[in-house]
Amino acid sequence: MKRQLINVSNRLPVTLGEEIKKSSGGLVSALAGLEREDLALRWIGWPGKAVEVDQQSDIERRLRQEHHCMPVFLDQSTAHGHYDGLSNSSIWPLLHYMPTYFRYQPEWWPDFVAANRLFADKVQEVAGENDLVWVHDYQLMLLPRMLRERMPNLRVGFFWHTPFPSYEVFRCHPHREDLIEGVLGADRVGFHTFGYLRHFREAVVRLLGIESEITTIRQPTHQTQLAVCPIGIDARRLEETMKGESFAGHYQKLCETYRDQKIILSVERLDYTKGILRRLNAIDRFLSKAPDVDRLKFIFVSVPSREGVEQYQELRQEVSRRIGQINGRHATLNNSPIHFIHGTVEFEQLCALYARSDVGLVTPLIDGMNLVAKEYVAAQSEPGRVGTLILSEFAGAAEELFNALVVNPYDPGAVADAIGMALAMDAREKADRMAPMRNRVMRMDARAWARAFVDDLAAIEPAVEPARKIEAAIDRVKEAMNGGGRLAMFLDYDGTLREIERQPSAAVPTAEIRELLERLAAMRKVDLTIISGRSEEDLSAFVGRLPVRLIAEHGASIRAAGGRSWERLDRNISTAWKEQILRLLQLYEQSTPGSRIENKRTSLVWHYRNADPEFGAWKAGHLASELAALLANDPVHIRHGRKIVEVTPSGIHKGSAIVHAIGEVRYELILCAGDDQTDESMFRLGLENLLSIKVGDRQTSAQYRLPTPAAFRAFLRRCIGDLSINPAD
Repeated sequence: MKRQLINVSNRLPVTLGEEIKKSSGGLVSALAGLEREDLALRWIGWPGKAVEVDQQSDIERRLRQEHHCMPVFLDQSTAHGHYDGLSNSSIWPLLHYMPTYFRYQPEWWPDFVAANRLFADKVQEVAGENDLVWVHDYQLMLLPRMLRERMPNLRVGFFWHTPFPSYEVFRCHPHREDLIEGVLGADRVGFHTFGYLRHFREAVVRLLGIESEITTIRQPTHQTQLAVCPIGIDARRLEETMKGESFAGHYQKLCETYRDQKIILSVERLDYTKGILRRLNAIDRFLSKAPDVDRLKFIFVSVPSREGVEQYQELRQEVSRRIGQINGRHATLNNSPIHFIHGTVEFEQLCALYARSDVGLVTPLIDGMNLVAKEYVAAQSEPGRVGTLILSEFAGAAEELFNALVVNPYDPGAVADAIGMALAMDAREKADRMAPMRNRVMRMDARAWARAFVDDLAAIEPAVEPARKIEAAIDRVKEAMNGGGRLAMFLDYDGTLREIERQPSAAVPTAEIRELLERLAAMRKVDLTIISGRSEEDLSAFVGRLPVRLIAEHGASIRAAGGRSWERLDRNISTAWKEQILRLLQLYEQSTPGSRIENKRTSLVWHYRNADPEFGAWKAGHLASELAALLANDPVHIRHGRKIVEVTPSGIHKGSAIVHAIGEVRYELILCAGDDQTDESMFRLGLENLLSIKVGDRQTSAQYRLPTPAAFRAFLRRCIGDLSINPAD
């Protein structure tokens, strides 16, 4: 049976009417080219309008049979809240650096969640674990995480067709964390440029506190790869179109109509991100100095867009008014300089316009890629006629089309000068500029882009820990509990039993944790110890009332189960180094807003969880290096852990504390669980009856791994859930 490539986008590539017509477009053609003997292409999406319930089954059957499409039906209210509301009135303006256009209504969020969930339902209905799922764009940001939770081994890709802004802009959204977490459910996330990738990674670091490499974000359940893969055009379709009779007819007519005129062409959706009003200002400035307006024709092809959104209606009115002003100011008896087309143009006509135009004027304020620029370049193949591309530096295409006249669209004078330069450029320079750009556009087309992304997604190995491995650990614990011997448990607290909180004081035990610890402590064959880097006071306050043994400050002191006094294990440890190191940490605290110092009895800790994540990590690296040089001859250990740099005496660590706690008692099994570097001394004890569990994704010498504290608590519940707990046993 063929593996499926399930392409998921907000809209299906079809138009519903009396007949169901397949839409054309670069993405459709690119993906169609991927269908081969070992890969069956399926498409999931919204059909574009509400469908009556009694018609849905018939339309779904026809879409499946005739177009390999599986529709997600949304009622009118949900579709409005999801698409016109949260997607295009909230997320879109932020992605394009335009927070002044940002609108948010709380009722849109449930519609956005509901729509993404319906998409997840449809994917789950048709996908097998060996299939590939490719999710497209911001309307479905929650979908990858939903699929990860339902089908952990499913390989999921996500592609951003828009820009991704800096963290400072994206953080304006009320559901910023939910949206980023949603995307991180994917195995692979693609961007047009490295700048967008860098901004996304920064948002992950700052919003979620996840440390990452440049192109890899490690999570407890999987890794998300970040990739730069700029999309291309449907080069094959454009070439075939330009060989056809329809194109030839349109091209000849344009040449006759504008025989003595220079054409400057703009093609885009009518969208505030395209910078149309600023471009008109530049044209107005250029025309005021142009020597012969009769020889110039600016053709604007403006495709209607999101006409149900208020800002777009206002933009259309303002564009029409501004064009009228410019034409009124610069028109002659023979010519009105701007010809404005508000509507769609057949592709054959568009290619003819590309080929006949002397200048392609593509100056968006911000654009993910801008395929119009690439189509214009690809169309420059007519003998004896090569145009010049003027391109905004804020379009993703500017990173590839390096021989264009690159301009700042916010500078009308510079754009006006570039128009003059393009019109005056000689044929040789035009050809020299255009040839390498056209060569790249034709080679790196949409099919090459799609093939590379899908091949890389298919190569990713499922990252979920095999279930049978952790099952073996559960079996060992159950066997020890049911046997005649005793079981010792040494459990770290923060990050292992309990999720880490931004404010450490907020990490109080939940009702679930208390109930779980009480059940374990009630078993006479189980000796339970909470072993932590926290102080004696913190541990006593959090779990001191439970009948469990406590080990504080990574092994500096120990308190028996039910006891009140602490036994110090650090009596012979020197802390003469603390005074000097405290002064150094105070300097770092002063220079790093959000950081703080914790002065424990035997150790010093510099916390930077509340500092700027990148600045804090950079300062922590410098601090760790400085401490290593300063304390090279002192019997101390420097730990650069999770948002901390800690200095402790070399003789104090969790491993030695466990050896002290065990003493002469012979245990059938010793279970140790922890989440960070300080727990590795437990895992490396080398005891034959040791069972070690790492919680999280960092490197470890532990035998087993679980992704999160919630998963570890579930592990413990499974270990004791089917046993009769009787304190008198």
